[in-house]
Amino acid sequence: MQNKIQVFFIHGGMTFKNRKDYLHFLKTREVSIKKKIYWTGDFFEKSLGKNFEIIIPRMPLQDNAKYGEWKIYFERFFPQLRNNIIIIGASLGGIFLAKYLSENKFPKKILSTYLICPPYDNSLPGEDLAGGFRLKLDLSLLEKNSKNLYLLFSKDDDVVPFVHAEKYGKKLKNATFIFYKSKNGHFKISKFPEIVKMIKADVKDN
Repeated sequence: MQNKIQVFFIHGGMTFKNRKDYLHFLKTREVSIKKKIYWTGDFFEKSLGKNFEIIIPRMPLQDNAKYGEWKIYFERFFPQLRNNIIIIGASLGGIFLAKYLSENKFPKKILSTYLICPPYDNSLPGEDLAGGFRLKLDLSLLEKNSKNLYLLFSKDDDVVPFVHAEKYGKKLKNATFIFYKSKNGHFKISKFPEIVKMIKADVKDN
């Protein structure tokens, strides 16, 4: 395992201003017995191959997430992480990494950070961004923490509108922005070959 490249993935989640809103969500959310579509997990392991170690922790209380709790749990993994790690955050996981890496020096060398459809602020159409996930004004440390920084957005995203990409664009001068015409809205896809190709290219170029 020691020579494998680690890929650490932080999933999305939801936040609420208060318990009343959270309980209302539980009482009114749409429920389904259909299998959910994910492009992580098995897809990563099959697509990246045996030279990669995929780490996908289940972050605390993902339906009512709090930044402080996610930060504690995230840091618990640090002793097991190695240099040249690749870190990926999707949606709430994306703004979590944007906040953490803009406020803290990461203890290992990060080869690449991928932020996939991360919200920038609380201007989301369908939910509140609460729970301590607010970004500070200066995001320069986010760029310094990682050799490569990518932000990926879908133009038809109905959860994190495209204007959030523009807001990050004003703050980050050295990041690579990638825009897709459609990733089935909020990246509701079962396969994501483009990111696999980019990860392999990062490793090859290192």
